[in-house]
Parts: sequence; structure tokens; C-alpha cells
Amino acid sequence: MNSERAQAPLPYSDPRHQSAAQFLVEEAHLLDSADFEAWLELMDPQVRYRMPVRVTAVKAADEADVQTMDHFDEDWYSLSKRVQRFGTDYAWTEDPQSRVRHHISNVRTFEGEGGELIVESAVLLYRSRGDRTAPSLLSAGRTDVLVSTPDGMRLRSRDIEIDESVLRTQNLAIFL
Repeated sequence: MNSERAQAPLPYSDPRHQSAAQFLVEEAHLLDSADFEAWLELMDPQVRYRMPVRVTAVKAADEADVQTMDHFDEDWYSLSKRVQRFGTDYAWTEDPQSRVRHHISNVRTFEGEGGELIVESAVLLYRSRGDRTAPSLLSAGRTDVLVSTPDGMRLRSRDIEIDESVLRTQNLAIFL
């Protein structure tokens, strides 16, 4: 997340900000409803969807310099294969299926190049699995690039900055 942008965010009354915020809320609804096929349709064919591993570094070191790997770094093909697998008997990490709720807040929108919108947001994900495991919470900041297409807004990239360096969830078979 780049919290020190050179430009000011778009006003909340700006139609582009409102469209971006609505996109995020509707996307969250699709994920919470497990409508992964419809969610995949919101992706730009050039999508890059990644979550770097957080590294706890001393103040003198730039976290980006010591960050060397990702929990995931996906494109449209790998996302589509994950969505396909959810519809099979082989999605063992999601059997029983997680009950999730995405709470989206702190949405800030910036003008990008070529009509792109850069959208920063916070997500708090509540996840419950079955009757025997305790529910988990994941908190993260996201930086998205949204592009306008004839079919509506599409997600071109998402960088997820998780707020923990050690994840306390069973797996990452869910989408943030």
C-alpha cells in the first residue's frame, strides 16, 4: 500500500470514486456468496492478483527490500483454474466450504494513467469453517487498479498487504 501518494484522492462525491467503491462492495458480495464464476468475470484478462509475505524488519531496512516471496502471485489463468476446482470434488481445502464475510472500508481512489483508477481499501475478512475450528480474522490493506471496459469496471491488479507476518488461518484457499 502506498499511503504517501503525491496526489490527493478523488473526492468521495466524484462519480469515479463512487463507481470504484460500488465495485468493491459488489465484488465482496460475490465472494461472500461463493459466486466465484461471476467474480472471475470482474477480472481483466491481464489481471495480476498477489499477496506478498510480510517481513518484520527493523526501521533502518525497507520492507520492500527484504520481501522475496509471495503467498500467491496469480494471473487470470491461475485464478480461473482455482475457480474451476471449487466446482469439483477435489477442493479439499474448502470441504466444508468456508463461511466468509468481507468488510470493506477506508476506500480511497486516485486517478491513474490512461483512465485507470487506483483504489486503496482495507478489508477485514471473517472466516468460519465447520463446527470444530475457531473462526479466523484476516486484516489487510489492498491496492487495486481498476479499468473501465464496455462491459463495466474490471480489476487489472490487486496487491494485498496482510497485517500479520504469520497467518493464523488454516489455508489461503479463499479470495481476499
